[in-house]
Amino acid sequence: MTDRRRRRKTGLVWTALGVALVISLAALLTMSEESEGKKKTMTLNKLTPEEERVIVHKGTEAPFSGKYDKFSKKGTYTCKQCGAALYRSSDKFDSGCGWPSFDDEIPGAVRRTPDADGHRTEITCAKCGGHLGHVFEGERFTAKDTRHCVNSISLNFLPDSETVASQKAYFAGGCFWGTEHLLAQAEGVTSVTSGYMGGRTDNPSYQEVCSKTTGHAETVEIVYDPAKTDFETLARLFFEIHDPTQKDRQGPDIGSQYRSAIFYVDDEQKDISEKLIGILKNKGYDVVTELAPADKFWKAEAYHQDYYERNGKRPYCHIYTERF
Repeated sequence: MTDRRRRRKTGLVWTALGVALVISLAALLTMSEESEGKKKTMTLNKLTPEEERVIVHKGTEAPFSGKYDKFSKKGTYTCKQCGAALYRSSDKFDSGCGWPSFDDEIPGAVRRTPDADGHRTEITCAKCGGHLGHVFEGERFTAKDTRHCVNSISLNFLPDSETVASQKAYFAGGCFWGTEHLLAQAEGVTSVTSGYMGGRTDNPSYQEVCSKTTGHAETVEIVYDPAKTDFETLARLFFEIHDPTQKDRQGPDIGSQYRSAIFYVDDEQKDISEKLIGILKNKGYDVVTELAPADKFWKAEAYHQDYYERNGKRPYCHIYTERF
């Protein structure tokens, strides 16, 4: 190879690397902007400088200094920044490490990401992104073999006597990635889990559901605080983040597993759903949303949970459209 050709080839390689770097930086910037945008739409508690150092800037409080290290009251631990329910006292144990330890979280409440140090796994509040601490496995402290090592300063505590019972709602509206992503941002929602409902097969796999032989719909389970929101508010949002006039599909996704459906847990949810469908039909929308009583909810595989958050992508068939 001549020197000229070698220099040209080297230049092309460096150009390609430069383009890849720019794309990566742009993606990271977009993820950061989306995260900040989400924070601006939710109500956040005012933090002290020390709380901000830990929760926002990912600091660590000194071991054995936190108020919840040697703490054994029954109740629920919530995020100090946004108030989302994170851990139950029944999952707390004394590991002797100097920080509150939990071997499980409330489903969908805590997000895991590789730590900047390249070795540990960071845990953050799935609702607001506030730093909680780190999670470790393989230590054999409990049967679940998991230890969430959490800063006390990242938490608040609600004793059982003050804990408001959460409520659930089940919505199906196309690929559950997008439904989960948008409903998780609603005020008062404490967790959103992707799964399957409305079929006849026990514990179906994603492949089985996609084969259209199980009858299930890709469904999200919403856990919400009735003191901060209600079913009608969430149902209205549900009808505005997907197209309820598309039968057995949503955008490019086609099949009965992508059907629009509300699986109501009681007569009140059924009545509200029927009222909203009536309003939309009076506005000219040919709504095909199925209403059915909620049955067994089967949680989807781990790689489906928080899909867009973990992959830094955006929903491809869900977009907010005002309809009410």
